[in-house]
Amino acid sequence: MSDQASPAALRGGIDLGGTKIQAAICTPAGAVVGQSRRQTPTTGGPPDVAEQMIGALGEAADSAGVETDSLAGIGVGSPGDADEETGDVSDARNLPSWDGSFALGSRLSQALGAPVRVGNDVDVATNAEFVFGAGRPYGSLLGVFWGTGVGGGLILDGKRWLGRGAAGEIGHMVVRRGGARCPCGRRGCMEAYAGRMAMEAKARREHEGVRTTDLFELMRKHGHDRLTSSIWERALKHHDPLADELIDGAVKALGAGIASAVNLLDVEAVIIGGGLGVRLGEPYVKRIRERMGKHLFVADNPPDVKVAELGDLGGAIGASLLFADDAGGG
Repeated sequence: MSDQASPAALRGGIDLGGTKIQAAICTPAGAVVGQSRRQTPTTGGPPDVAEQMIGALGEAADSAGVETDSLAGIGVGSPGDADEETGDVSDARNLPSWDGSFALGSRLSQALGAPVRVGNDVDVATNAEFVFGAGRPYGSLLGVFWGTGVGGGLILDGKRWLGRGAAGEIGHMVVRRGGARCPCGRRGCMEAYAGRMAMEAKARREHEGVRTTDLFELMRKHGHDRLTSSIWERALKHHDPLADELIDGAVKALGAGIASAVNLLDVEAVIIGGGLGVRLGEPYVKRIRERMGKHLFVADNPPDVKVAELGDLGGAIGASLLFADDAGGG
């Protein structure tokens, strides 16, 4: 454990994603002194996901040499409708059988012995980039996290912008009216073309038809049951035609949707994170930047577009910041 922070000053953070659960023990300065990662369950329901989160945070605390009940607090970044007042999470459709509401905060707090606060996963990750990462130079930014789905977070005038609780859902901006069916049930959303879950569903349909692809052979070879970001990266390096086609469609959808958001908000910067965003990195962020240029109203003064700096730990670090005000700031 770092000798710069007592156990009572340390905070836990859990990033709950569609593929992985990342837990971290963080100092008030954002340094990670313990971490753990587990796979997100693909079966069961909210209680099964909660048990894996409890296990991951416990492992992270063990690696930091502290007990979970000594932490100042534990923050959670969750997909779906995360109620910061109650700690309940509803309609996290990228997680198994999470269609209703589940008291995630109280379940974790009871098991781990520390107060728990729950926020939107992409919102807290965007805030982490603003406080500690690629967003530090800016007063306003849009975070776009490209992974299982496509989520967004907003910093406006130096503050998190939550709207009425659902701000930042950039993945559900319509980029093609009457277009492909999105996992949310609607048509034409950006996520229907760029979300990893939607791309995998499309790849399976194509593969069951007449298309050949190495995607699923690579998936099995590397011991996965889903097309993770690393599998997409490998397929692209193999110049797999179907992977190239689907990622190209994702880049086009991201460029159009992000540019539309910039036209509305005129933020200083866009930070691209998430499993695919970080894994594919600057070459693909450059492609998104170029596609944005075709749709920007003020094309001669585009925002800076950068890769998230905090990588896979950004969500967990951001979740820990839900307790930052209690410690006198980030």
